Amino acid sequence: MFDLSPRIEDLKNKLEGFMDEHIYPNEALFYEQVKQNKWGHPAILEELKAEARNQGLWNLFLPESERGAGLTNEEYAHLCEIMGRVSFAGEVFNCNAPDTGNMETIERYGNDEQKEQWLKPLLAGEIRSCFSMTEPDVASSDATNIQCEIRREGDEYVINGTKWWSSGAMNEHCKIAIVMGKTDPDAPKHLQQSMILVPLDTPGVKIVRDLHVFGYDHAPHGHAEIEYNNVRVPVSNILLGEGRGFEIAQGRLGPGRIHHCMRSIGIAERALEAMCRRAGERVAFGKPMYKLGSVPEMIARSRCEIDQARLLTLHAARSMDLHGNKVARQQIAMIKAVAPTMACNVIDRAIQIFGAKGVCQDTFLASAYAKARTLRLADGPDEVHLNAIAKMEMSQYL
Repeated sequence: MFDLSPRIEDLKNKLEGFMDEHIYPNEALFYEQVKQNKWGHPAILEELKAEARNQGLWNLFLPESERGAGLTNEEYAHLCEIMGRVSFAGEVFNCNAPDTGNMETIERYGNDEQKEQWLKPLLAGEIRSCFSMTEPDVASSDATNIQCEIRREGDEYVINGTKWWSSGAMNEHCKIAIVMGKTDPDAPKHLQQSMILVPLDTPGVKIVRDLHVFGYDHAPHGHAEIEYNNVRVPVSNILLGEGRGFEIAQGRLGPGRIHHCMRSIGIAERALEAMCRRAGERVAFGKPMYKLGSVPEMIARSRCEIDQARLLTLHAARSMDLHGNKVARQQIAMIKAVAPTMACNVIDRAIQIFGAKGVCQDTFLASAYAKARTLRLADGPDEVHLNAIAKMEMSQYL
């Protein structure tokens, strides 16, 4: 059903070989270097990025653009899953969130000047970016609730508001934020919001703190709470125009959601592999663990759930390619509601089989669970997606 072209098969083999040769052996070194410079760029990361670029494994994510590899969403899905097996692997190939979404946003909606100033260094992997949409004082799952003010004064926009969960903003290489706020609170509901480019070194931008996820700070990228206090940027920094923010958000979040799901499948697959090895190696009560109690069922359910999520994700990716993100919105919502929950379940089972080792730093499982659980909130909580799916399903009968 999902036969790969010779080109994608070759890229997949090269990517798997790169992971085996360069990524897995350097996981421990990466985190050791992060401890030495929490919000910097580990030296090993820069070495791996250079090698990936030399091998042509760079900017694979950008569909419908001559600036990327020219892959479809379905083709990229097979590659993104492999990257998702290690938390920092995406950045090695310049395919990491939120930069992928920001690059797609500037590519689709930015003007030539914005592309030259910000997209070019992002595509080169020279800088990082963040996306400032979520706010602490409103239910940000409904983007029309956004309160951050973007007010025009002459040739400038003045920005006031507090954002949080601006992922990547803690890193010293993060130079630009895409900020969503209201330019006209009196306009129709979905035309009040705009998106604007804000360099993080602009006066009035204050990084308040880094936010932890179940105790993990996710260095070297982190998640920031940011205050924008009378921040002034040129009018030319607006994306697409006033009142187009909600439209851009819908266009941005579709690909972002599917990328999250692809990576979730990758980490779930790795967790199942670890689970099976552990169950085969450990002996309890005179038997290998894979023959004990509910362990066989845990392994079997994990295999079923991963394959189900993968097929659903590939179906959504194909729908996006054939019909566009808007038409495929039900399939996108379905995978976003399914894949992170699946990953949580599979990783949780792996932790259970590993026992005490599964909840400490000696395996990747505890950190992977924290990230997977977060994805049930990021880019819209499960409930919002399930509600949207039900509405679209019921529309056929009402």
